Amino acid sequence: MHIPRFTSALLLARAVAAAPTAGTTCDSSLAELNDLVKQAISTQEGILNDRTAAANQTGQTCTRDNLTVRRPWGSLSKPERKAYTDAVLCLQSLPAKTPASVAPGAKSRYDDFVATHIIQTQTIHYTGTFLAWHRWFVYNFEQALKNECGYTGSQPYWNWALYANDPASSPIFDGSAYSMSGNGAPIADKGPITLLLGDFAPIELPAGTGGGCVTSGPFKDMQVNLGPVSLPLNNGTVVTGTGLEHNPRCLKRDISAGVNAAYANATSVVNLIRQHDNIGDFQMVMQGVPGSGSIGVHGGGHYTIGGDPADDVFTSPGEPVFYLHHGMIDLVWWTWQSLDYSNRRDAVSGTGTFLNSPPSPDTTLDDIVDLGYAGGGQITMRELMSIQDGPFCYTYSL
Repeated sequence: MHIPRFTSALLLARAVAAAPTAGTTCDSSLAELNDLVKQAISTQEGILNDRTAAANQTGQTCTRDNLTVRRPWGSLSKPERKAYTDAVLCLQSLPAKTPASVAPGAKSRYDDFVATHIIQTQTIHYTGTFLAWHRWFVYNFEQALKNECGYTGSQPYWNWALYANDPASSPIFDGSAYSMSGNGAPIADKGPITLLLGDFAPIELPAGTGGGCVTSGPFKDMQVNLGPVSLPLNNGTVVTGTGLEHNPRCLKRDISAGVNAAYANATSVVNLIRQHDNIGDFQMVMQGVPGSGSIGVHGGGHYTIGGDPADDVFTSPGEPVFYLHHGMIDLVWWTWQSLDYSNRRDAVSGTGTFLNSPPSPDTTLDDIVDLGYAGGGQITMRELMSIQDGPFCYTYSL
């Protein structure tokens, strides 16, 4: 199913401004979010049960018996968490496949993913491919961890709603050996983060309690090689060139409970899933409607992490938590799809360029997604619309 281009940004901005999408997480909203995910799991189980029973006749390769389960970080055992971070560190130690002529700053296999995201940023955000492209991107990162670094687990995700009021103390960011590393060193008097998007009014976000180099956990010695390209004001990192040059520096974080509580809390996620019946509105609100003052749950996750490279839309995969964040983005999309699966499974909307600038054709299910040197080869949008079809065979658990 193809839905025409995005709803008018101005009209949708008014609707978003009137809707109670921001606020603090409450128990009832978290319970409702859990119920929505359980509904999605039930829908998928029904499809796979039918498929498993008729596997010999249908020829389907994804059945209940070979389904991979993605789990939230906090539900992983300590050895499972360490296995994941070890695999990410392994990917950072392997040589890049991206030629120096394409991205001279790409020094590791991990950097291949960052370089691809930098190169394609203008065609994978506020476009018709946003959700499917990132689904394929995270999946191929997961496959690289498995096939190139011996990882035997699945891609974990970050449920923003669980820790919305204090993300720094969560098992993701607590700085232990079994976390994704802690906050950056504190920098005083940073002031708010100011986001600019074209001619729309700037958005100011509350700064976090860090800002400097990460000093604890598995990624405390990590080197960021690429970017930045477009950091928000007040970040403090010097922007150099296209972002593809070699610019070695430490991983910085500025974890902000204020951003998490305002934009990526349980109420925000439930409202996103419940209040938008078409894919155009759903993915626009998820990313933040320009002019509405909201950065959506997508921006909420990125700017909760903060720092460099998380604050840079181009270079954000340089932050290891990117893949947990986009695992949650994928879970939310999958949950939304499952509420009306027959109508939403193949729903696409948008064009091929950022907010259709410059103007470009409408996205279709026949459009090709290509991650370049990150891997995966060429694939159609049609093949990326379901996590139990095409190359995929995975689900999510709470």
